[in-house]
Order: sequence, then C-alpha cells, then structure tokens
Amino acid sequence: MEKKEPRTDTSAPGGEIPGGGDFISEFIKEDLASGRFSYVHTRFPPEPNGWLHIGHCKAFYIDFSMAERFGGKCNLRFDDTNPEKEDISYVNAIKRDVKWMGYDWEDREYYASDYYEYLYDLAVKIIKKGRAYVDDLSDEEISEYRGTAAVDKNSGRTLTPPGKDSPWRNRSVEENLDLFARMRAGEFPDGARTLRARIDMAHPNLLLRDPVMYRIRREHHYRTGDKWCIYPMYDFQHPLSDAKEGITHSLCSLEYEIHRPLYDWFIREAEVFPSRQIEFARLNMTRTVMSKRWLLRLVQEKYVSGWDDPRMPTIAGLRRRGYTPQAIRSFVSQVGIAKTDSTVDIAFLEFCLREHLNKTSPRVMAVLKPLKLIIDNWEKEKTEELEAVNNPEDESAGTRKLNFTGELWIERDDFEETPPPKYFRLFPGNSVRLRYAYIVTCTGFDKNAAGEISAVHCTYDPATKGGNAPDNRKVKGTIHWLSASHAIPLEARLYDYLFKVDRPMETPPGGSFLDNLNSDSLEVISGAYGEPCLAETKEGDRFQFERLGYFARDPDPGAGGKPVFNKTVGLRDTWAKIEKKTGG
Repeated sequence: MEKKEPRTDTSAPGGEIPGGGDFISEFIKEDLASGRFSYVHTRFPPEPNGWLHIGHCKAFYIDFSMAERFGGKCNLRFDDTNPEKEDISYVNAIKRDVKWMGYDWEDREYYASDYYEYLYDLAVKIIKKGRAYVDDLSDEEISEYRGTAAVDKNSGRTLTPPGKDSPWRNRSVEENLDLFARMRAGEFPDGARTLRARIDMAHPNLLLRDPVMYRIRREHHYRTGDKWCIYPMYDFQHPLSDAKEGITHSLCSLEYEIHRPLYDWFIREAEVFPSRQIEFARLNMTRTVMSKRWLLRLVQEKYVSGWDDPRMPTIAGLRRRGYTPQAIRSFVSQVGIAKTDSTVDIAFLEFCLREHLNKTSPRVMAVLKPLKLIIDNWEKEKTEELEAVNNPEDESAGTRKLNFTGELWIERDDFEETPPPKYFRLFPGNSVRLRYAYIVTCTGFDKNAAGEISAVHCTYDPATKGGNAPDNRKVKGTIHWLSASHAIPLEARLYDYLFKVDRPMETPPGGSFLDNLNSDSLEVISGAYGEPCLAETKEGDRFQFERLGYFARDPDPGAGGKPVFNKTVGLRDTWAKIEKKTGG
C-alpha cells in the first residue's frame, strides 16, 4: 500500500476537519439537508473531576471544529452532578487548558448544576407519565436484580437473561411523587431510596433495565453548596442538559454508543428538544493511560509531582514539557475521526511536535555533562565574538553573537580516550569542527586522582574560522561548545516515557498498571551549562539545544535558583523511521 506523508496543519483552530469525508460531517450534512436541524450547535462537556489530557483534545477539537465548519456554535458545559469528586480548581484548570489550545466559547459557559431545578421538574414529569418510580432497593440489590451478561459456552454468543422486577416497581404515581419530593426534602438517609426509570427489566441492553435517575447523597457541592441532597445520574442529566441548550449534535466517544438508546429514551419521555448523539473512537496512545481515574491515582500516590508533571499526558503536563497547541492540533487532525477504536503510536505525536518546533524554535548551545576543552595555542585572556544562526528554518530570526575563549565546555560524550569504530568526535590526534568556530585537533588530556578525564587539550587552526576549510581541509565531526567563562549554570530535566510498555493497562491477572511504570523516566542534571541568553528566558520559552533536542523553560527554579529546562523531545526520529517501526 502506498504510504502518504502525514499532513502537518499548524493553522488556527477550527475550520474544516482534514479530509472532509469523516462520517460525523456526513451525518450533519444529512440532518441539515433533511430539515431535521436548521443549524449546528455542539458542546464540550467535561466533568470537573480532574485535569484534561490529550484524549480530551481530540474530543474538543471535534466539537469546536465541527461547529465552526458548519457555521454553528460550541458550548463549554461542565457536567458537575457528582459532588464527591468535583472541585472549582478542576473547572479553572479545564478552562485554562481549552483556552491555551486556542478555543473560545465566548459567553457559552454552562453548568449542569444550574439545571438542577429544570432536571427535577422533568423527573416529576416522567413520574407523572408512569415511567419512573422510587425504589427502596440498595445499590447492591439493584445490581443483583438487573442481572449480568454471560457467554454461552457452546455458541460463544453473549446472553442476557431477564432481570427481576423490584418489589416497588408498581408503586402508584401519587406515591412516587410523594416519595420523590420527600427525597428532595432530606427525609431519608443516603442510599435509602433511588428514583429509577421504568423501562424493561428484560431488555438485552442492561443499561435499559430500569436505570437509576437520582440518588440521595448529602455531599457539599462546590457551586450549589448544601441546597440539594439528591443528585441526577449522568445518563439522565446529560441528554436533558443537551436539550436545554438546544444542542443539535452531541458528539461523544465510542463507549457511549451503548448508552444512546437511553439517551434517546429520556429525550422522548421528557418531551424536550431532540438532540442527536453521535459517537466516534476515542484517542488511545501507546505508553500512556487515558483515564482521569488512573491519572488521579498517579498524582495522589505521588508517582508524579502533580497533574502538570511533564511526563503526564495532561494538557498542562504537555505544556510544561514544551508542547505547542499547534503541534497537538496537527496530531489530532491527522489521527482523524473514525468509528473503530485503535491505538496511535506516541512516536507520531512526537513527529508532529518536531515538525512545529523545528520551524519555530531558536537554536542555542548547551552542555549537559561538561568536560573542559583547553585550546593551548589560543592567546591568553582573549575573547572573540562569533556569529551564529538563530534558526536556519526562519531567516527572519536573524543571528546572535557567541563568545569564544581559550577554555570551553564540551559534552563529555564528545571525547573518547580509546574511540570505538566510526567515532568521529574528539580523541587523541583527531580533528573536529567546533560549531560556528574553528577546527581543533586533540593533542592530549588530563586525568584527576581518581583516574577520570578532567580536561582535554587541543590546538586550533585560525584559518578555519566560521566554516572555512583552506586547502580542502575537511573533518567528519562537528561538536557544540560553550565559553567556560561566559556560560551560565542551569538544570536540565530529561524525560522518558512514564510507562515502559506500549499498553500499560494490559497486565497479568492480579497485576496493576503501576507495575509498568518506568523507574528511569526522569533524569535531573544539575551541573549543566547554557548560553548567557538563557538566563533571561521566561516560563514556556522553547529552544533547540543544538545536537541535544528541544527544551522548554520550566516555571520552577532549580537548586540555587538556576533556570530549569525540560527536555521536550529529541531530534532523532523521522516519519520514515516511525512508519518502519510501526508498520504504518
């Protein structure tokens, strides 16, 4: 099969979904053509029980882009009906991250908690129709009465034996109305009663076997306080909140496909605006977990430093590591919209990131593991200014000045006393070019009392300044450097994947995804050096450290107040290598 170079779209958010032929667009076109809807209105409905991760990026990319493509609007609505786990700090984090990604919901910010009275009235309406009842069964008994699916050993088919009716299923409308009002008034203890939809206890879809609509919970809500002691369940609240806002297309991930009949049932029985639910495959990515529940566990049990740890797949973590909104949008746009679940190699996300950073990041030089290089024939105390290109991909970025002296820092890996085959860097008798400077030839080295190499000696050729090579003199290696008397100290944090396997959730019986954590996912280098300009940087500034990778300034200072730079991604992979590795 012919392989296609991936499209890297770093344009402004919104607009057409790449390809233009995705199934969601086709459904929307059909709805507009048939007159089912005369406009398009979508929503992004996060629950404020954690920070957003890259999987949410795909969801709200689709929500906002579809609305813009068809000249419609997209709401930001917080589905905050689970007070035990929700908090205003999560609301603020979600709004910050969606805005950082480039999306604006203007005056369309809503909360399901603002609809509590409306939802209560609709529940009463459904009770009056005889389609809901107050049940006295416990949660465990409800689950037992509902029944479970089983696989037939002979045919392999999934069987769903009928459930059993609750003894309170046939209460009168009057009794149910009275009990539901008393539930709201706080007359009953937590868990004593629920309100359930009266559908079909023999339905093959277990979700339609009289699902719970309301439960009693005396929990303080971050917005409504202690006004309510009953809270609506998600499957009841979500479609009716969509209807309240006039949402035409409720776009959600594929796990909600089985919930769609229930979504439609509540809309039909409540006799409200007929929003349409459409499901798409969620984003799954190697070396990553995409569940707020598991991410919260990593935070709470301190496997990471917080929700914004640069190893986390949260938007905040990616931002702190140095990712750009443009690179993330490029990634989710090229992953596309599908109806079948699949797993994307994280290497493709990194490819999209490199594509953007390569075009936009200034180049600087830094030395992470320094080794002194002494130029023996350099004039003592002399400092020379050399010119360096800021970004070869962007001529408008201009140039900068580098100080060159007789004592430099180079990477320890750029010298070998006894080099392996095809080693083209410094070793006794070999010559290399110092980036933007001169060709130098190694003449010897010093060792300390422990037998470790403490300094390398060389001579320079004045005629080779800035790339000149008289008499066709050529060398095979070019290395980077810093003037030892001008470089500033900095701290570098080198990040690897948080998990050591592609699918962390796949574990042997009795195992945990925590067993797959990578214990070497972070290396802190406190003795690094960088160009003086790095001292003036601010949080989030991104650079290519030449030959080392892309780095971003961290918001926190390092030991002794040093600036900290997080390694965002290395320089090494190309799309061709990714395709070969993944079989794409």
